[in-house]
Amino acid sequence: MRTTFAAREFTDDPLPDDVLGQILDNARFAPTGGNRQGAHIVVVRDPGTKYRLSELGEPTVRRYVAQKKAGESPWNPVRPCAVAQDVIDATRVPDSFVEPIRRAPVVLVVSVDLSVVAAVDQDLNRVGLVSGASVYPLVWNILLGARQAGFGGTITSMAVPQEGEVRDLLGLPETHALAAVVPLGRPVRQLTKLRRHPVDEFVTRERFDGLPFTV
Repeated sequence: MRTTFAAREFTDDPLPDDVLGQILDNARFAPTGGNRQGAHIVVVRDPGTKYRLSELGEPTVRRYVAQKKAGESPWNPVRPCAVAQDVIDATRVPDSFVEPIRRAPVVLVVSVDLSVVAAVDQDLNRVGLVSGASVYPLVWNILLGARQAGFGGTITSMAVPQEGEVRDLLGLPETHALAAVVPLGRPVRQLTKLRRHPVDEFVTRERFDGLPFTV
C-alpha cells in the first residue's frame, strides 16, 4: 500500500497471461455492495484498440489541461469550468496522457453493471459516489497485485465522458458504466517512496472539526 504508485511509463517487457491471470485471480476478492460482484474487465492487447481508447480520452484531456492552465480545478463538480470551448479545442494533448495506454502491453477496461449496484446516494443533490464502492476496490486490488508481481499501472478515467463510443468499440452492455481504463506493464522505474498527507491532516476525532487524530 505504501509503494504502489501510478505507473505511466513502461518497458517493452510483456505482461504474460499467466501473471495477469494470477493478479486478477487475487483481485477478485475485493468487496462489492451486497456482494453482487457486478464488475466486468475487458483485457485489451490489440494495438489498434488501445490507440482508439487513447483517442477517446483526448477531449477530456484537452479540457483538463486547459483548466489547469487557467488555474481551475479540472472537472470539479462544485466549481464549473469557465474556460471557453474554443480554447479547450485548441489545447494540445500531452503525450503523457495518451502514451501509457498506447504503449502498455495490456490495457484493462473496467465497467460495472448498474443494474446490480446499490447507489444509496442517488437521490442526493450531488455527484454520486457510493456505487463506485462496487468497482474501485477491485481496480485497486489489481494495482496492488501488479506491484507485487513487479508490474504497475494507473487508474485513468479520461475516456469515461465518451462512454458511448467505448461501449460501441468493445460491445459493453447498455447497463454497464465505464469505470476505468487501466494500462498495465513493467514500469521503467520502481518508486519506493510516495508523497501523501500525514494522517493528522485529514483524520479528526468525533467530528469533522474535531481534534486531529494523533497517536
